[in-house]
Amino acid sequence: METSFQPLSIAHRYKNSAETASKISSWKKIINYAEKQEKSRILWTAIGILGHGTIFTIVTLMAIVFTGNLFPLYVIAICNMVMVVVVNLAALPTKYTVPIFFISLLIDCGVIISALLIR
Repeated sequence: METSFQPLSIAHRYKNSAETASKISSWKKIINYAEKQEKSRILWTAIGILGHGTIFTIVTLMAIVFTGNLFPLYVIAICNMVMVVVVNLAALPTKYTVPIFFISLLIDCGVIISALLIR
């Protein structure tokens, strides 16, 4: 009885690590960055509450006031600030606080742009 031997080829089963690294989505990169920032959790809490509350929300509300006082934009701006404060006061890990902070900044930019366009 004759047996045939076929060498196992592992190379075709695994993709090149450079190929898989390029396929990581932007959202996953943000989450990975946020998880690495756990040691700076207090800093992100301070940036979230103080930075957002004293700079970004004020700028957003000034843009709303100077362009016509539209009530729905007030609601969006204030709910946006509440979102950041609640996440930080709940002491959630930076995996959640950092992306929510950046999302809130995008929402603030959207409110400012929409206030300028509606004017």
